[in-house]
Amino acid sequence: DLSTGIIYRRRIATCKNVIPEILRKVTAWRSLVSALKVPNIYLEEESWLNMQKRNMAMKTHCLTWTQYASLSEESVFRESLENPNWTDFTQKGRISVTGAGLLNCVLEAFAQSFLKQGVKK
Repeated sequence: DLSTGIIYRRRIATCKNVIPEILRKVTAWRSLVSALKVPNIYLEEESWLNMQKRNMAMKTHCLTWTQYASLSEESVFRESLENPNWTDFTQKGRISVTGAGLLNCVLEAFAQSFLKQGVKK
């Protein structure tokens, strides 16, 4: 957008399915088993880069397993008030699993643990 200087992007990302094989086999629901066995997970990412204000906001949500889970993440990168050569990074996410019975909590805990490991990196 030439008037605001904001660069907007929307894209689809493909990630390898990292759910352990044991979680893919322990459920009694056929539809969930087949959903968990997919080789890839698809995410939609939107980003807004504001060069004038020196910040970027990103929103990501999962396109795979929407009938069973909701996963979203919001990230903001901005110039630090403390030092203009530093970047302040803020991230928050939400995970909710439904329709998997007793596995809801197990799948949520796995997803939460996996995402926390990624944040540490």
